[in-house]
Amino acid sequence: MSDWSFLEDEPVPESVRVAGVDLRAGDRVRLRPRPGGDIFDVALAGRAATIESILCDYEDNIHLAVVIDDDPGRDLGEQRLPGHRFFYAPDEVEPL
Repeated sequence: MSDWSFLEDEPVPESVRVAGVDLRAGDRVRLRPRPGGDIFDVALAGRAATIESILCDYEDNIHLAVVIDDDPGRDLGEQRLPGHRFFYAPDEVEPL
């Protein structure tokens, strides 16, 4: 049987620098997804969001989990439930 606990020991960054600003969970951003994304990227482009958490995947890529500020289901995203939390790379957001 494999021991997968090493995956839980990965350090999570407290902040990420975007456009000269250190962003942390709780900070507000404007979404600027890269061209060629999915329908959610098209629908959410330009919207204001709040960073719920900063994550690092197993290839050391940083992702910002955000909840959309005017989403009626925002509380579901804050509870980390599917469908109301979206993931963007640091270069796909601008600080507000």
